Amino acid sequence: MDTTKSRIDEIKVLGEKIKGIRIAMMTTAESDGTLRSRPMATQEVEFDGDLWFFTQASAPKVNDVQGHQQVNIGYAAPDDNRYVSVSGTAELLRDRNKLKELWKPFLKVWFPKGLEDPDLALLKVTITSAEYWDAPTNKMVLLANMAKSLVTGQQDLGGENKKIEMR
Repeated sequence: MDTTKSRIDEIKVLGEKIKGIRIAMMTTAESDGTLRSRPMATQEVEFDGDLWFFTQASAPKVNDVQGHQQVNIGYAAPDDNRYVSVSGTAELLRDRNKLKELWKPFLKVWFPKGLEDPDLALLKVTITSAEYWDAPTNKMVLLANMAKSLVTGQQDLGGENKKIEMR
């Protein structure tokens, strides 16, 4: 099996699963081990296995990441019955060229000083693994699968659940 092709296929599938879900919940570990989640806007770029988020370098989440790089990003599109959990390692980047490349004017709502803000930075999350759940969006199909599961005692709601290792 060609692992390069397999990894490229996995990245493509994962990219499709998170596509269009603007806001995700990023979970970090605080210094005492407490888990903390906050909403983050994923930057829309060609997905290559890395996720990008604008932040302030002085934000508490940056301290969390500097103490413990492992993070989880949760995506949910309930209307589509699509859910994705991504695990990875986060790092703070202050690369001016990357900031300019990813900058969009609407980001001024959260970062009023724009690219001139000396505290503006990026969190890059390199995905190590992911899991997704994707069920039928047609309510009648979902109800029929639920009824079948109740009658047969076998769980089968249709759709797909898959784990992906990106290492």
